[in-house]
Amino acid sequence: MPDHNKIDPPRQLPLDLGHGTGYSRDELVVSSTNSQAVALVDRWPDWPSPVVVLAGPAGSGKTHLASIWRARAGAVRVDAGRIGDCIADLGARPALIDDVDAGPVDEEGLFHLINAVRGAGLTLLLTARRFPSAWGVTLPDLASRLKAAATVEIHEPDDLLLAGVITKLFADRQVEVEPHVVQYLVRRIERSLATAMRVVERLDRTAMERKTPITRALAAETVSAMDEGQGEFEI
Repeated sequence: MPDHNKIDPPRQLPLDLGHGTGYSRDELVVSSTNSQAVALVDRWPDWPSPVVVLAGPAGSGKTHLASIWRARAGAVRVDAGRIGDCIADLGARPALIDDVDAGPVDEEGLFHLINAVRGAGLTLLLTARRFPSAWGVTLPDLASRLKAAATVEIHEPDDLLLAGVITKLFADRQVEVEPHVVQYLVRRIERSLATAMRVVERLDRTAMERKTPITRALAAETVSAMDEGQGEFEI
């Protein structure tokens, strides 16, 4: 039985922004769009099923949450294209497959991995863009196993989550930005945590190069440049 009185070490969210920033679980911004997924990660190993699927669109933060869980659980990362080869290396550790539906699902490999996990009393976390019913699985036994899995949906970031993430990313860089600039970015950028990180990095870099504060005008210029696919700015 797990010791619930044991204090967990900080779980790091692996976002290397070039500033040595540590993203612990305690710093993770939570909103209605990801609260169920966060709660599930926090509940481990008290899961409703040995197999859990975290499903949501690109940029919703699935991989980051999975990485927090992987560090907490000491899980083995399994290559979605080589599932069968990884089963022997599982040992007594939980397993993680990120983006399991990015290509054709290795149905035989996934079926045997699920059986191995269930048989050993372990847990398996799968992240995917779609629910298992949309993976095109044709192996009846695997389809049955996936129906028994617990599926949690994570949505595109809402305004609260995006604003919180952007504010935190600037704070990690020791940069003060007016709230109206943050709100402008929330309205203009793609609803993606990855995009939020890119726009903060570009704004910070450009402001340093020009030796100017981060204003709404600079934010507008930066977002427009990103929309046009420009890699660099003309300084």
